[in-house]
Amino acid sequence: MANELSKPVATLGHMYRIIEGLLDGKRLNIVKNIVFILVLLNYWSFLYRKVLVGGPVRAILDVQAFVKRVFFKQLRRLPSVQAKIDAELSKTLKDMEHSIMSREGDNVVQNVTLPKHGLSADKVLDHLKRFQEMRALDWEGGKVSGTVYHGGEDLTNLLAEAYRMYAISNPLHPEVFPGVRRMEAESVAMVLDMYNAPSDGCGTMTSGGTESIIMACKAYRDMYKDLKGIRYPEIVVPETIHAAFMKASGYFNIKLILIPVDPITCQVDIKKMARAITSNTIMASIFIAGSAINFPHGTADDIVSLGKLAKKHDIGLHVDCCLGSFIMPFLEKAGLRTVPFDFRVDGVTSISCDTHKYGFAPKGSSIVMYRNKKIRKYQYFLCSDWTGGIYASPSIAGSRPGALIAGCWAALIKMGQDGYLEACKSIVGARQTIEDMVRSIPQLHVIGDPVASVIAFGAAEPINIYDIGDMLSERGWNLSPLQNPAALHISVTLLWVPSADKFAQDLKEVVEELVADPSKARNKTAAIYGTAASIPDKTVVEDVAAGFVDLLYKA
Repeated sequence: MANELSKPVATLGHMYRIIEGLLDGKRLNIVKNIVFILVLLNYWSFLYRKVLVGGPVRAILDVQAFVKRVFFKQLRRLPSVQAKIDAELSKTLKDMEHSIMSREGDNVVQNVTLPKHGLSADKVLDHLKRFQEMRALDWEGGKVSGTVYHGGEDLTNLLAEAYRMYAISNPLHPEVFPGVRRMEAESVAMVLDMYNAPSDGCGTMTSGGTESIIMACKAYRDMYKDLKGIRYPEIVVPETIHAAFMKASGYFNIKLILIPVDPITCQVDIKKMARAITSNTIMASIFIAGSAINFPHGTADDIVSLGKLAKKHDIGLHVDCCLGSFIMPFLEKAGLRTVPFDFRVDGVTSISCDTHKYGFAPKGSSIVMYRNKKIRKYQYFLCSDWTGGIYASPSIAGSRPGALIAGCWAALIKMGQDGYLEACKSIVGARQTIEDMVRSIPQLHVIGDPVASVIAFGAAEPINIYDIGDMLSERGWNLSPLQNPAALHISVTLLWVPSADKFAQDLKEVVEELVADPSKARNKTAAIYGTAASIPDKTVVEDVAAGFVDLLYKA
């Protein structure tokens, strides 16, 4: 037995002496130096981004926020603190539930199980009419920001008929529904032409702007993994970019680097963008992005300068035109001020455009475009060895509603260039009416330099912009609150064209009331956003947001 044990013991001893020799040798010092350099480079990269890209002031604020966040997170572990948070969260959610459910009225007939016997068509229509009559905001009167991009009653009736005709169609099966395939291809081609795509430009239809952006992120991620071997991708975007990029970052494990915008123009800071790209280009950056226009402020980033950066570093440039959609392409033809933004800009490799916004197509349609098919190929999902057969789909969905494609095609054909041109003139004109009033009120200021259909404005102390929003809500207006900085946002639609003058007058009167009597301030929205801004641990705010989403599914 002793002999059997002696061999492995001797072997272990020999290995130990080898390791001991390495520990005392020069090799270990070399390894230590390499590890030290790698750690140093990692921290330098972190500091570089924080200080040189974000600026020293922002870096200090980020450190302070991080310390507060860690402290608050630990504080939440105390049962008494968590109990207090839970109580406040419960109260907030109850208020939200009342706000949502109160609009449904008192005589709601609940249907939470399948009826034992199916209802007649007339009964079903009666139920649908009840849902339609629930106390909604006055979107038809042009008092709701964005939300409903209405092209007129006649167009709506046409789209409803198109939907009826193709209600059972599915573009997943082009051999069964060849007409749907043709309409989708033609819709993409028309939008490509509108955005001055090159001859080999291409695209696909998606369910909306979020999916268009997500698909572009997926395409770039897979393309640069294949062509450059990038396995830890990063995208560099303005902090005003649409939240769909944050969603794509979470879904596809892409690191998102947010670049500050100029506080005056609200355009992305090109110098800081360049610094961020330089620090990550070799083995990480896959593309950069800009907006034309962005959702919060309606401003367009300097796409020409972004194109030069993309070309310099041999990476992609995506332009988010989801909101600019059918307004931006017609500004020049309408004789209105515009900026370069489409495929005519050297360096632009992809663009997203929502046909269901100012294209007046049914909700659930958007188009993502690429400069060439080499990029688009990486958007596809392809599976050649599935037991169900060879599977290929252009976007996230498998089966898709052909009825929405028919509706989109019908809207494009019905409106035509002249229809969209007139809509552009009317909508931008209404935005200008509102902007002129905002600029004439000393207590208010326009955020950035709006170029299309969106305007955002803030207020000077002691006036709180959220109080203005609350008082306008009492007059029936529904605007979108912004944060960082605090402001109100309006996406002007065709429905706002006849109501723009009335809104401008109401805005003037509300500000005059607050100036004359500050006690009229409601402090409702201001309290919500003020509290959210003061909480270091944003997971508390996210709990409230999750609770709101939960309420959407409460029957």
